[in-house]
Amino acid sequence: MIEFLAQSQPLFLVLSLALGYLCGSIPFGLVLTRMFGLGDVRSIGSGNIGATNVLRTGNKLVAALTLLGDVLKGTVPVLIAWNWGEPAAALAGLGAFLGHILPVWLGFKGGKGVATYLGVLLGFAPLGVAVFAANWIVVAYLFRFSSLAALVATVAVPLVYLLLGNMPAAALSGTLTVLVYIKHKTNISRLLSGTEGKIGEKG
Repeated sequence: MIEFLAQSQPLFLVLSLALGYLCGSIPFGLVLTRMFGLGDVRSIGSGNIGATNVLRTGNKLVAALTLLGDVLKGTVPVLIAWNWGEPAAALAGLGAFLGHILPVWLGFKGGKGVATYLGVLLGFAPLGVAVFAANWIVVAYLFRFSSLAALVATVAVPLVYLLLGNMPAAALSGTLTVLVYIKHKTNISRLLSGTEGKIGEKG
């Protein structure tokens, strides 16, 4: 990983990480729910600012817009950073993910990162989006738990890249997967206790 990052100039690496963080820290879920008069999304359901919790307001449009915003804030900085090389793009993706889960504007209390994870993959290694989607759809259809579907899908992505020999994509997606699991520790506890909310339930 160190050799991989060393391929880009340090300044571009720092700029890429910072650009990613700034884009990722935009709290679309909170901004959009307030704009549409739905209150503070942090006061309902899981208290998360992501699209799944926004859906618990009952407003599918706002949930869809939140999902789009959270995806694009992972994709845009990665695409910009590609101009400085693959390592820079990878750091932009990492920065975007960190910005989403640890936004300075919200006291470092952000979302779970799944949509932004997808956005990063879309910009850095698009095949991962298809791998993620296939696993997420199957698990979500069978069990109706968004968190469980995400946990399964995020593990599948780096494994596929490892099998394909794409080490940069495996390293990036693997790192993000570890962070996803850390952010989902309460979801994992609720899944084990049978108290996790299902897809479509209102807060």
